[in-house]
Amino acid sequence: MVIKQLSVFLENSPGRLKAATQVLADSKINMRALTLADTADFGVLRIIVDKPGDAVDILKKNHFAVKITEVLAVEMEDTPGGLNKVLEILENNQVNIEYMYAFMGSKPRKALVIFRVDQLEKAIECLRLEEVRLISTEKEVEELIHFCWE
Repeated sequence: MVIKQLSVFLENSPGRLKAATQVLADSKINMRALTLADTADFGVLRIIVDKPGDAVDILKKNHFAVKITEVLAVEMEDTPGGLNKVLEILENNQVNIEYMYAFMGSKPRKALVIFRVDQLEKAIECLRLEEVRLISTEKEVEELIHFCWE
């Protein structure tokens, strides 16, 4: 029930983001979801790809600092309060959210939210008990998100 997310650490300089994504494109690795956060000195590109193991190897070979993190991908209603329902379940079970990012799904009235939590197994258990749909593969993430990378 976990998805492998890559965290790529990038210097805050022009072209560095493109260099990382170019390495992946040249290696035929498809990005399924992403977010970019920054600090004063560097950025963190968090991405879900179709071949996480290969992506890590290729990025390291090209001198990028990268690590794999396990995250939850949750499908939820794209309606007012849809996110709060999931947040309440996690709060009631004392699961802390370290970060999250969301995407509109390709299914009508569905959204996909990626969660990094402090207690992964506990989060999975409490969300399952409340019948929240957890996405289990990178392929399912691709099916729920519609992006044009052209």
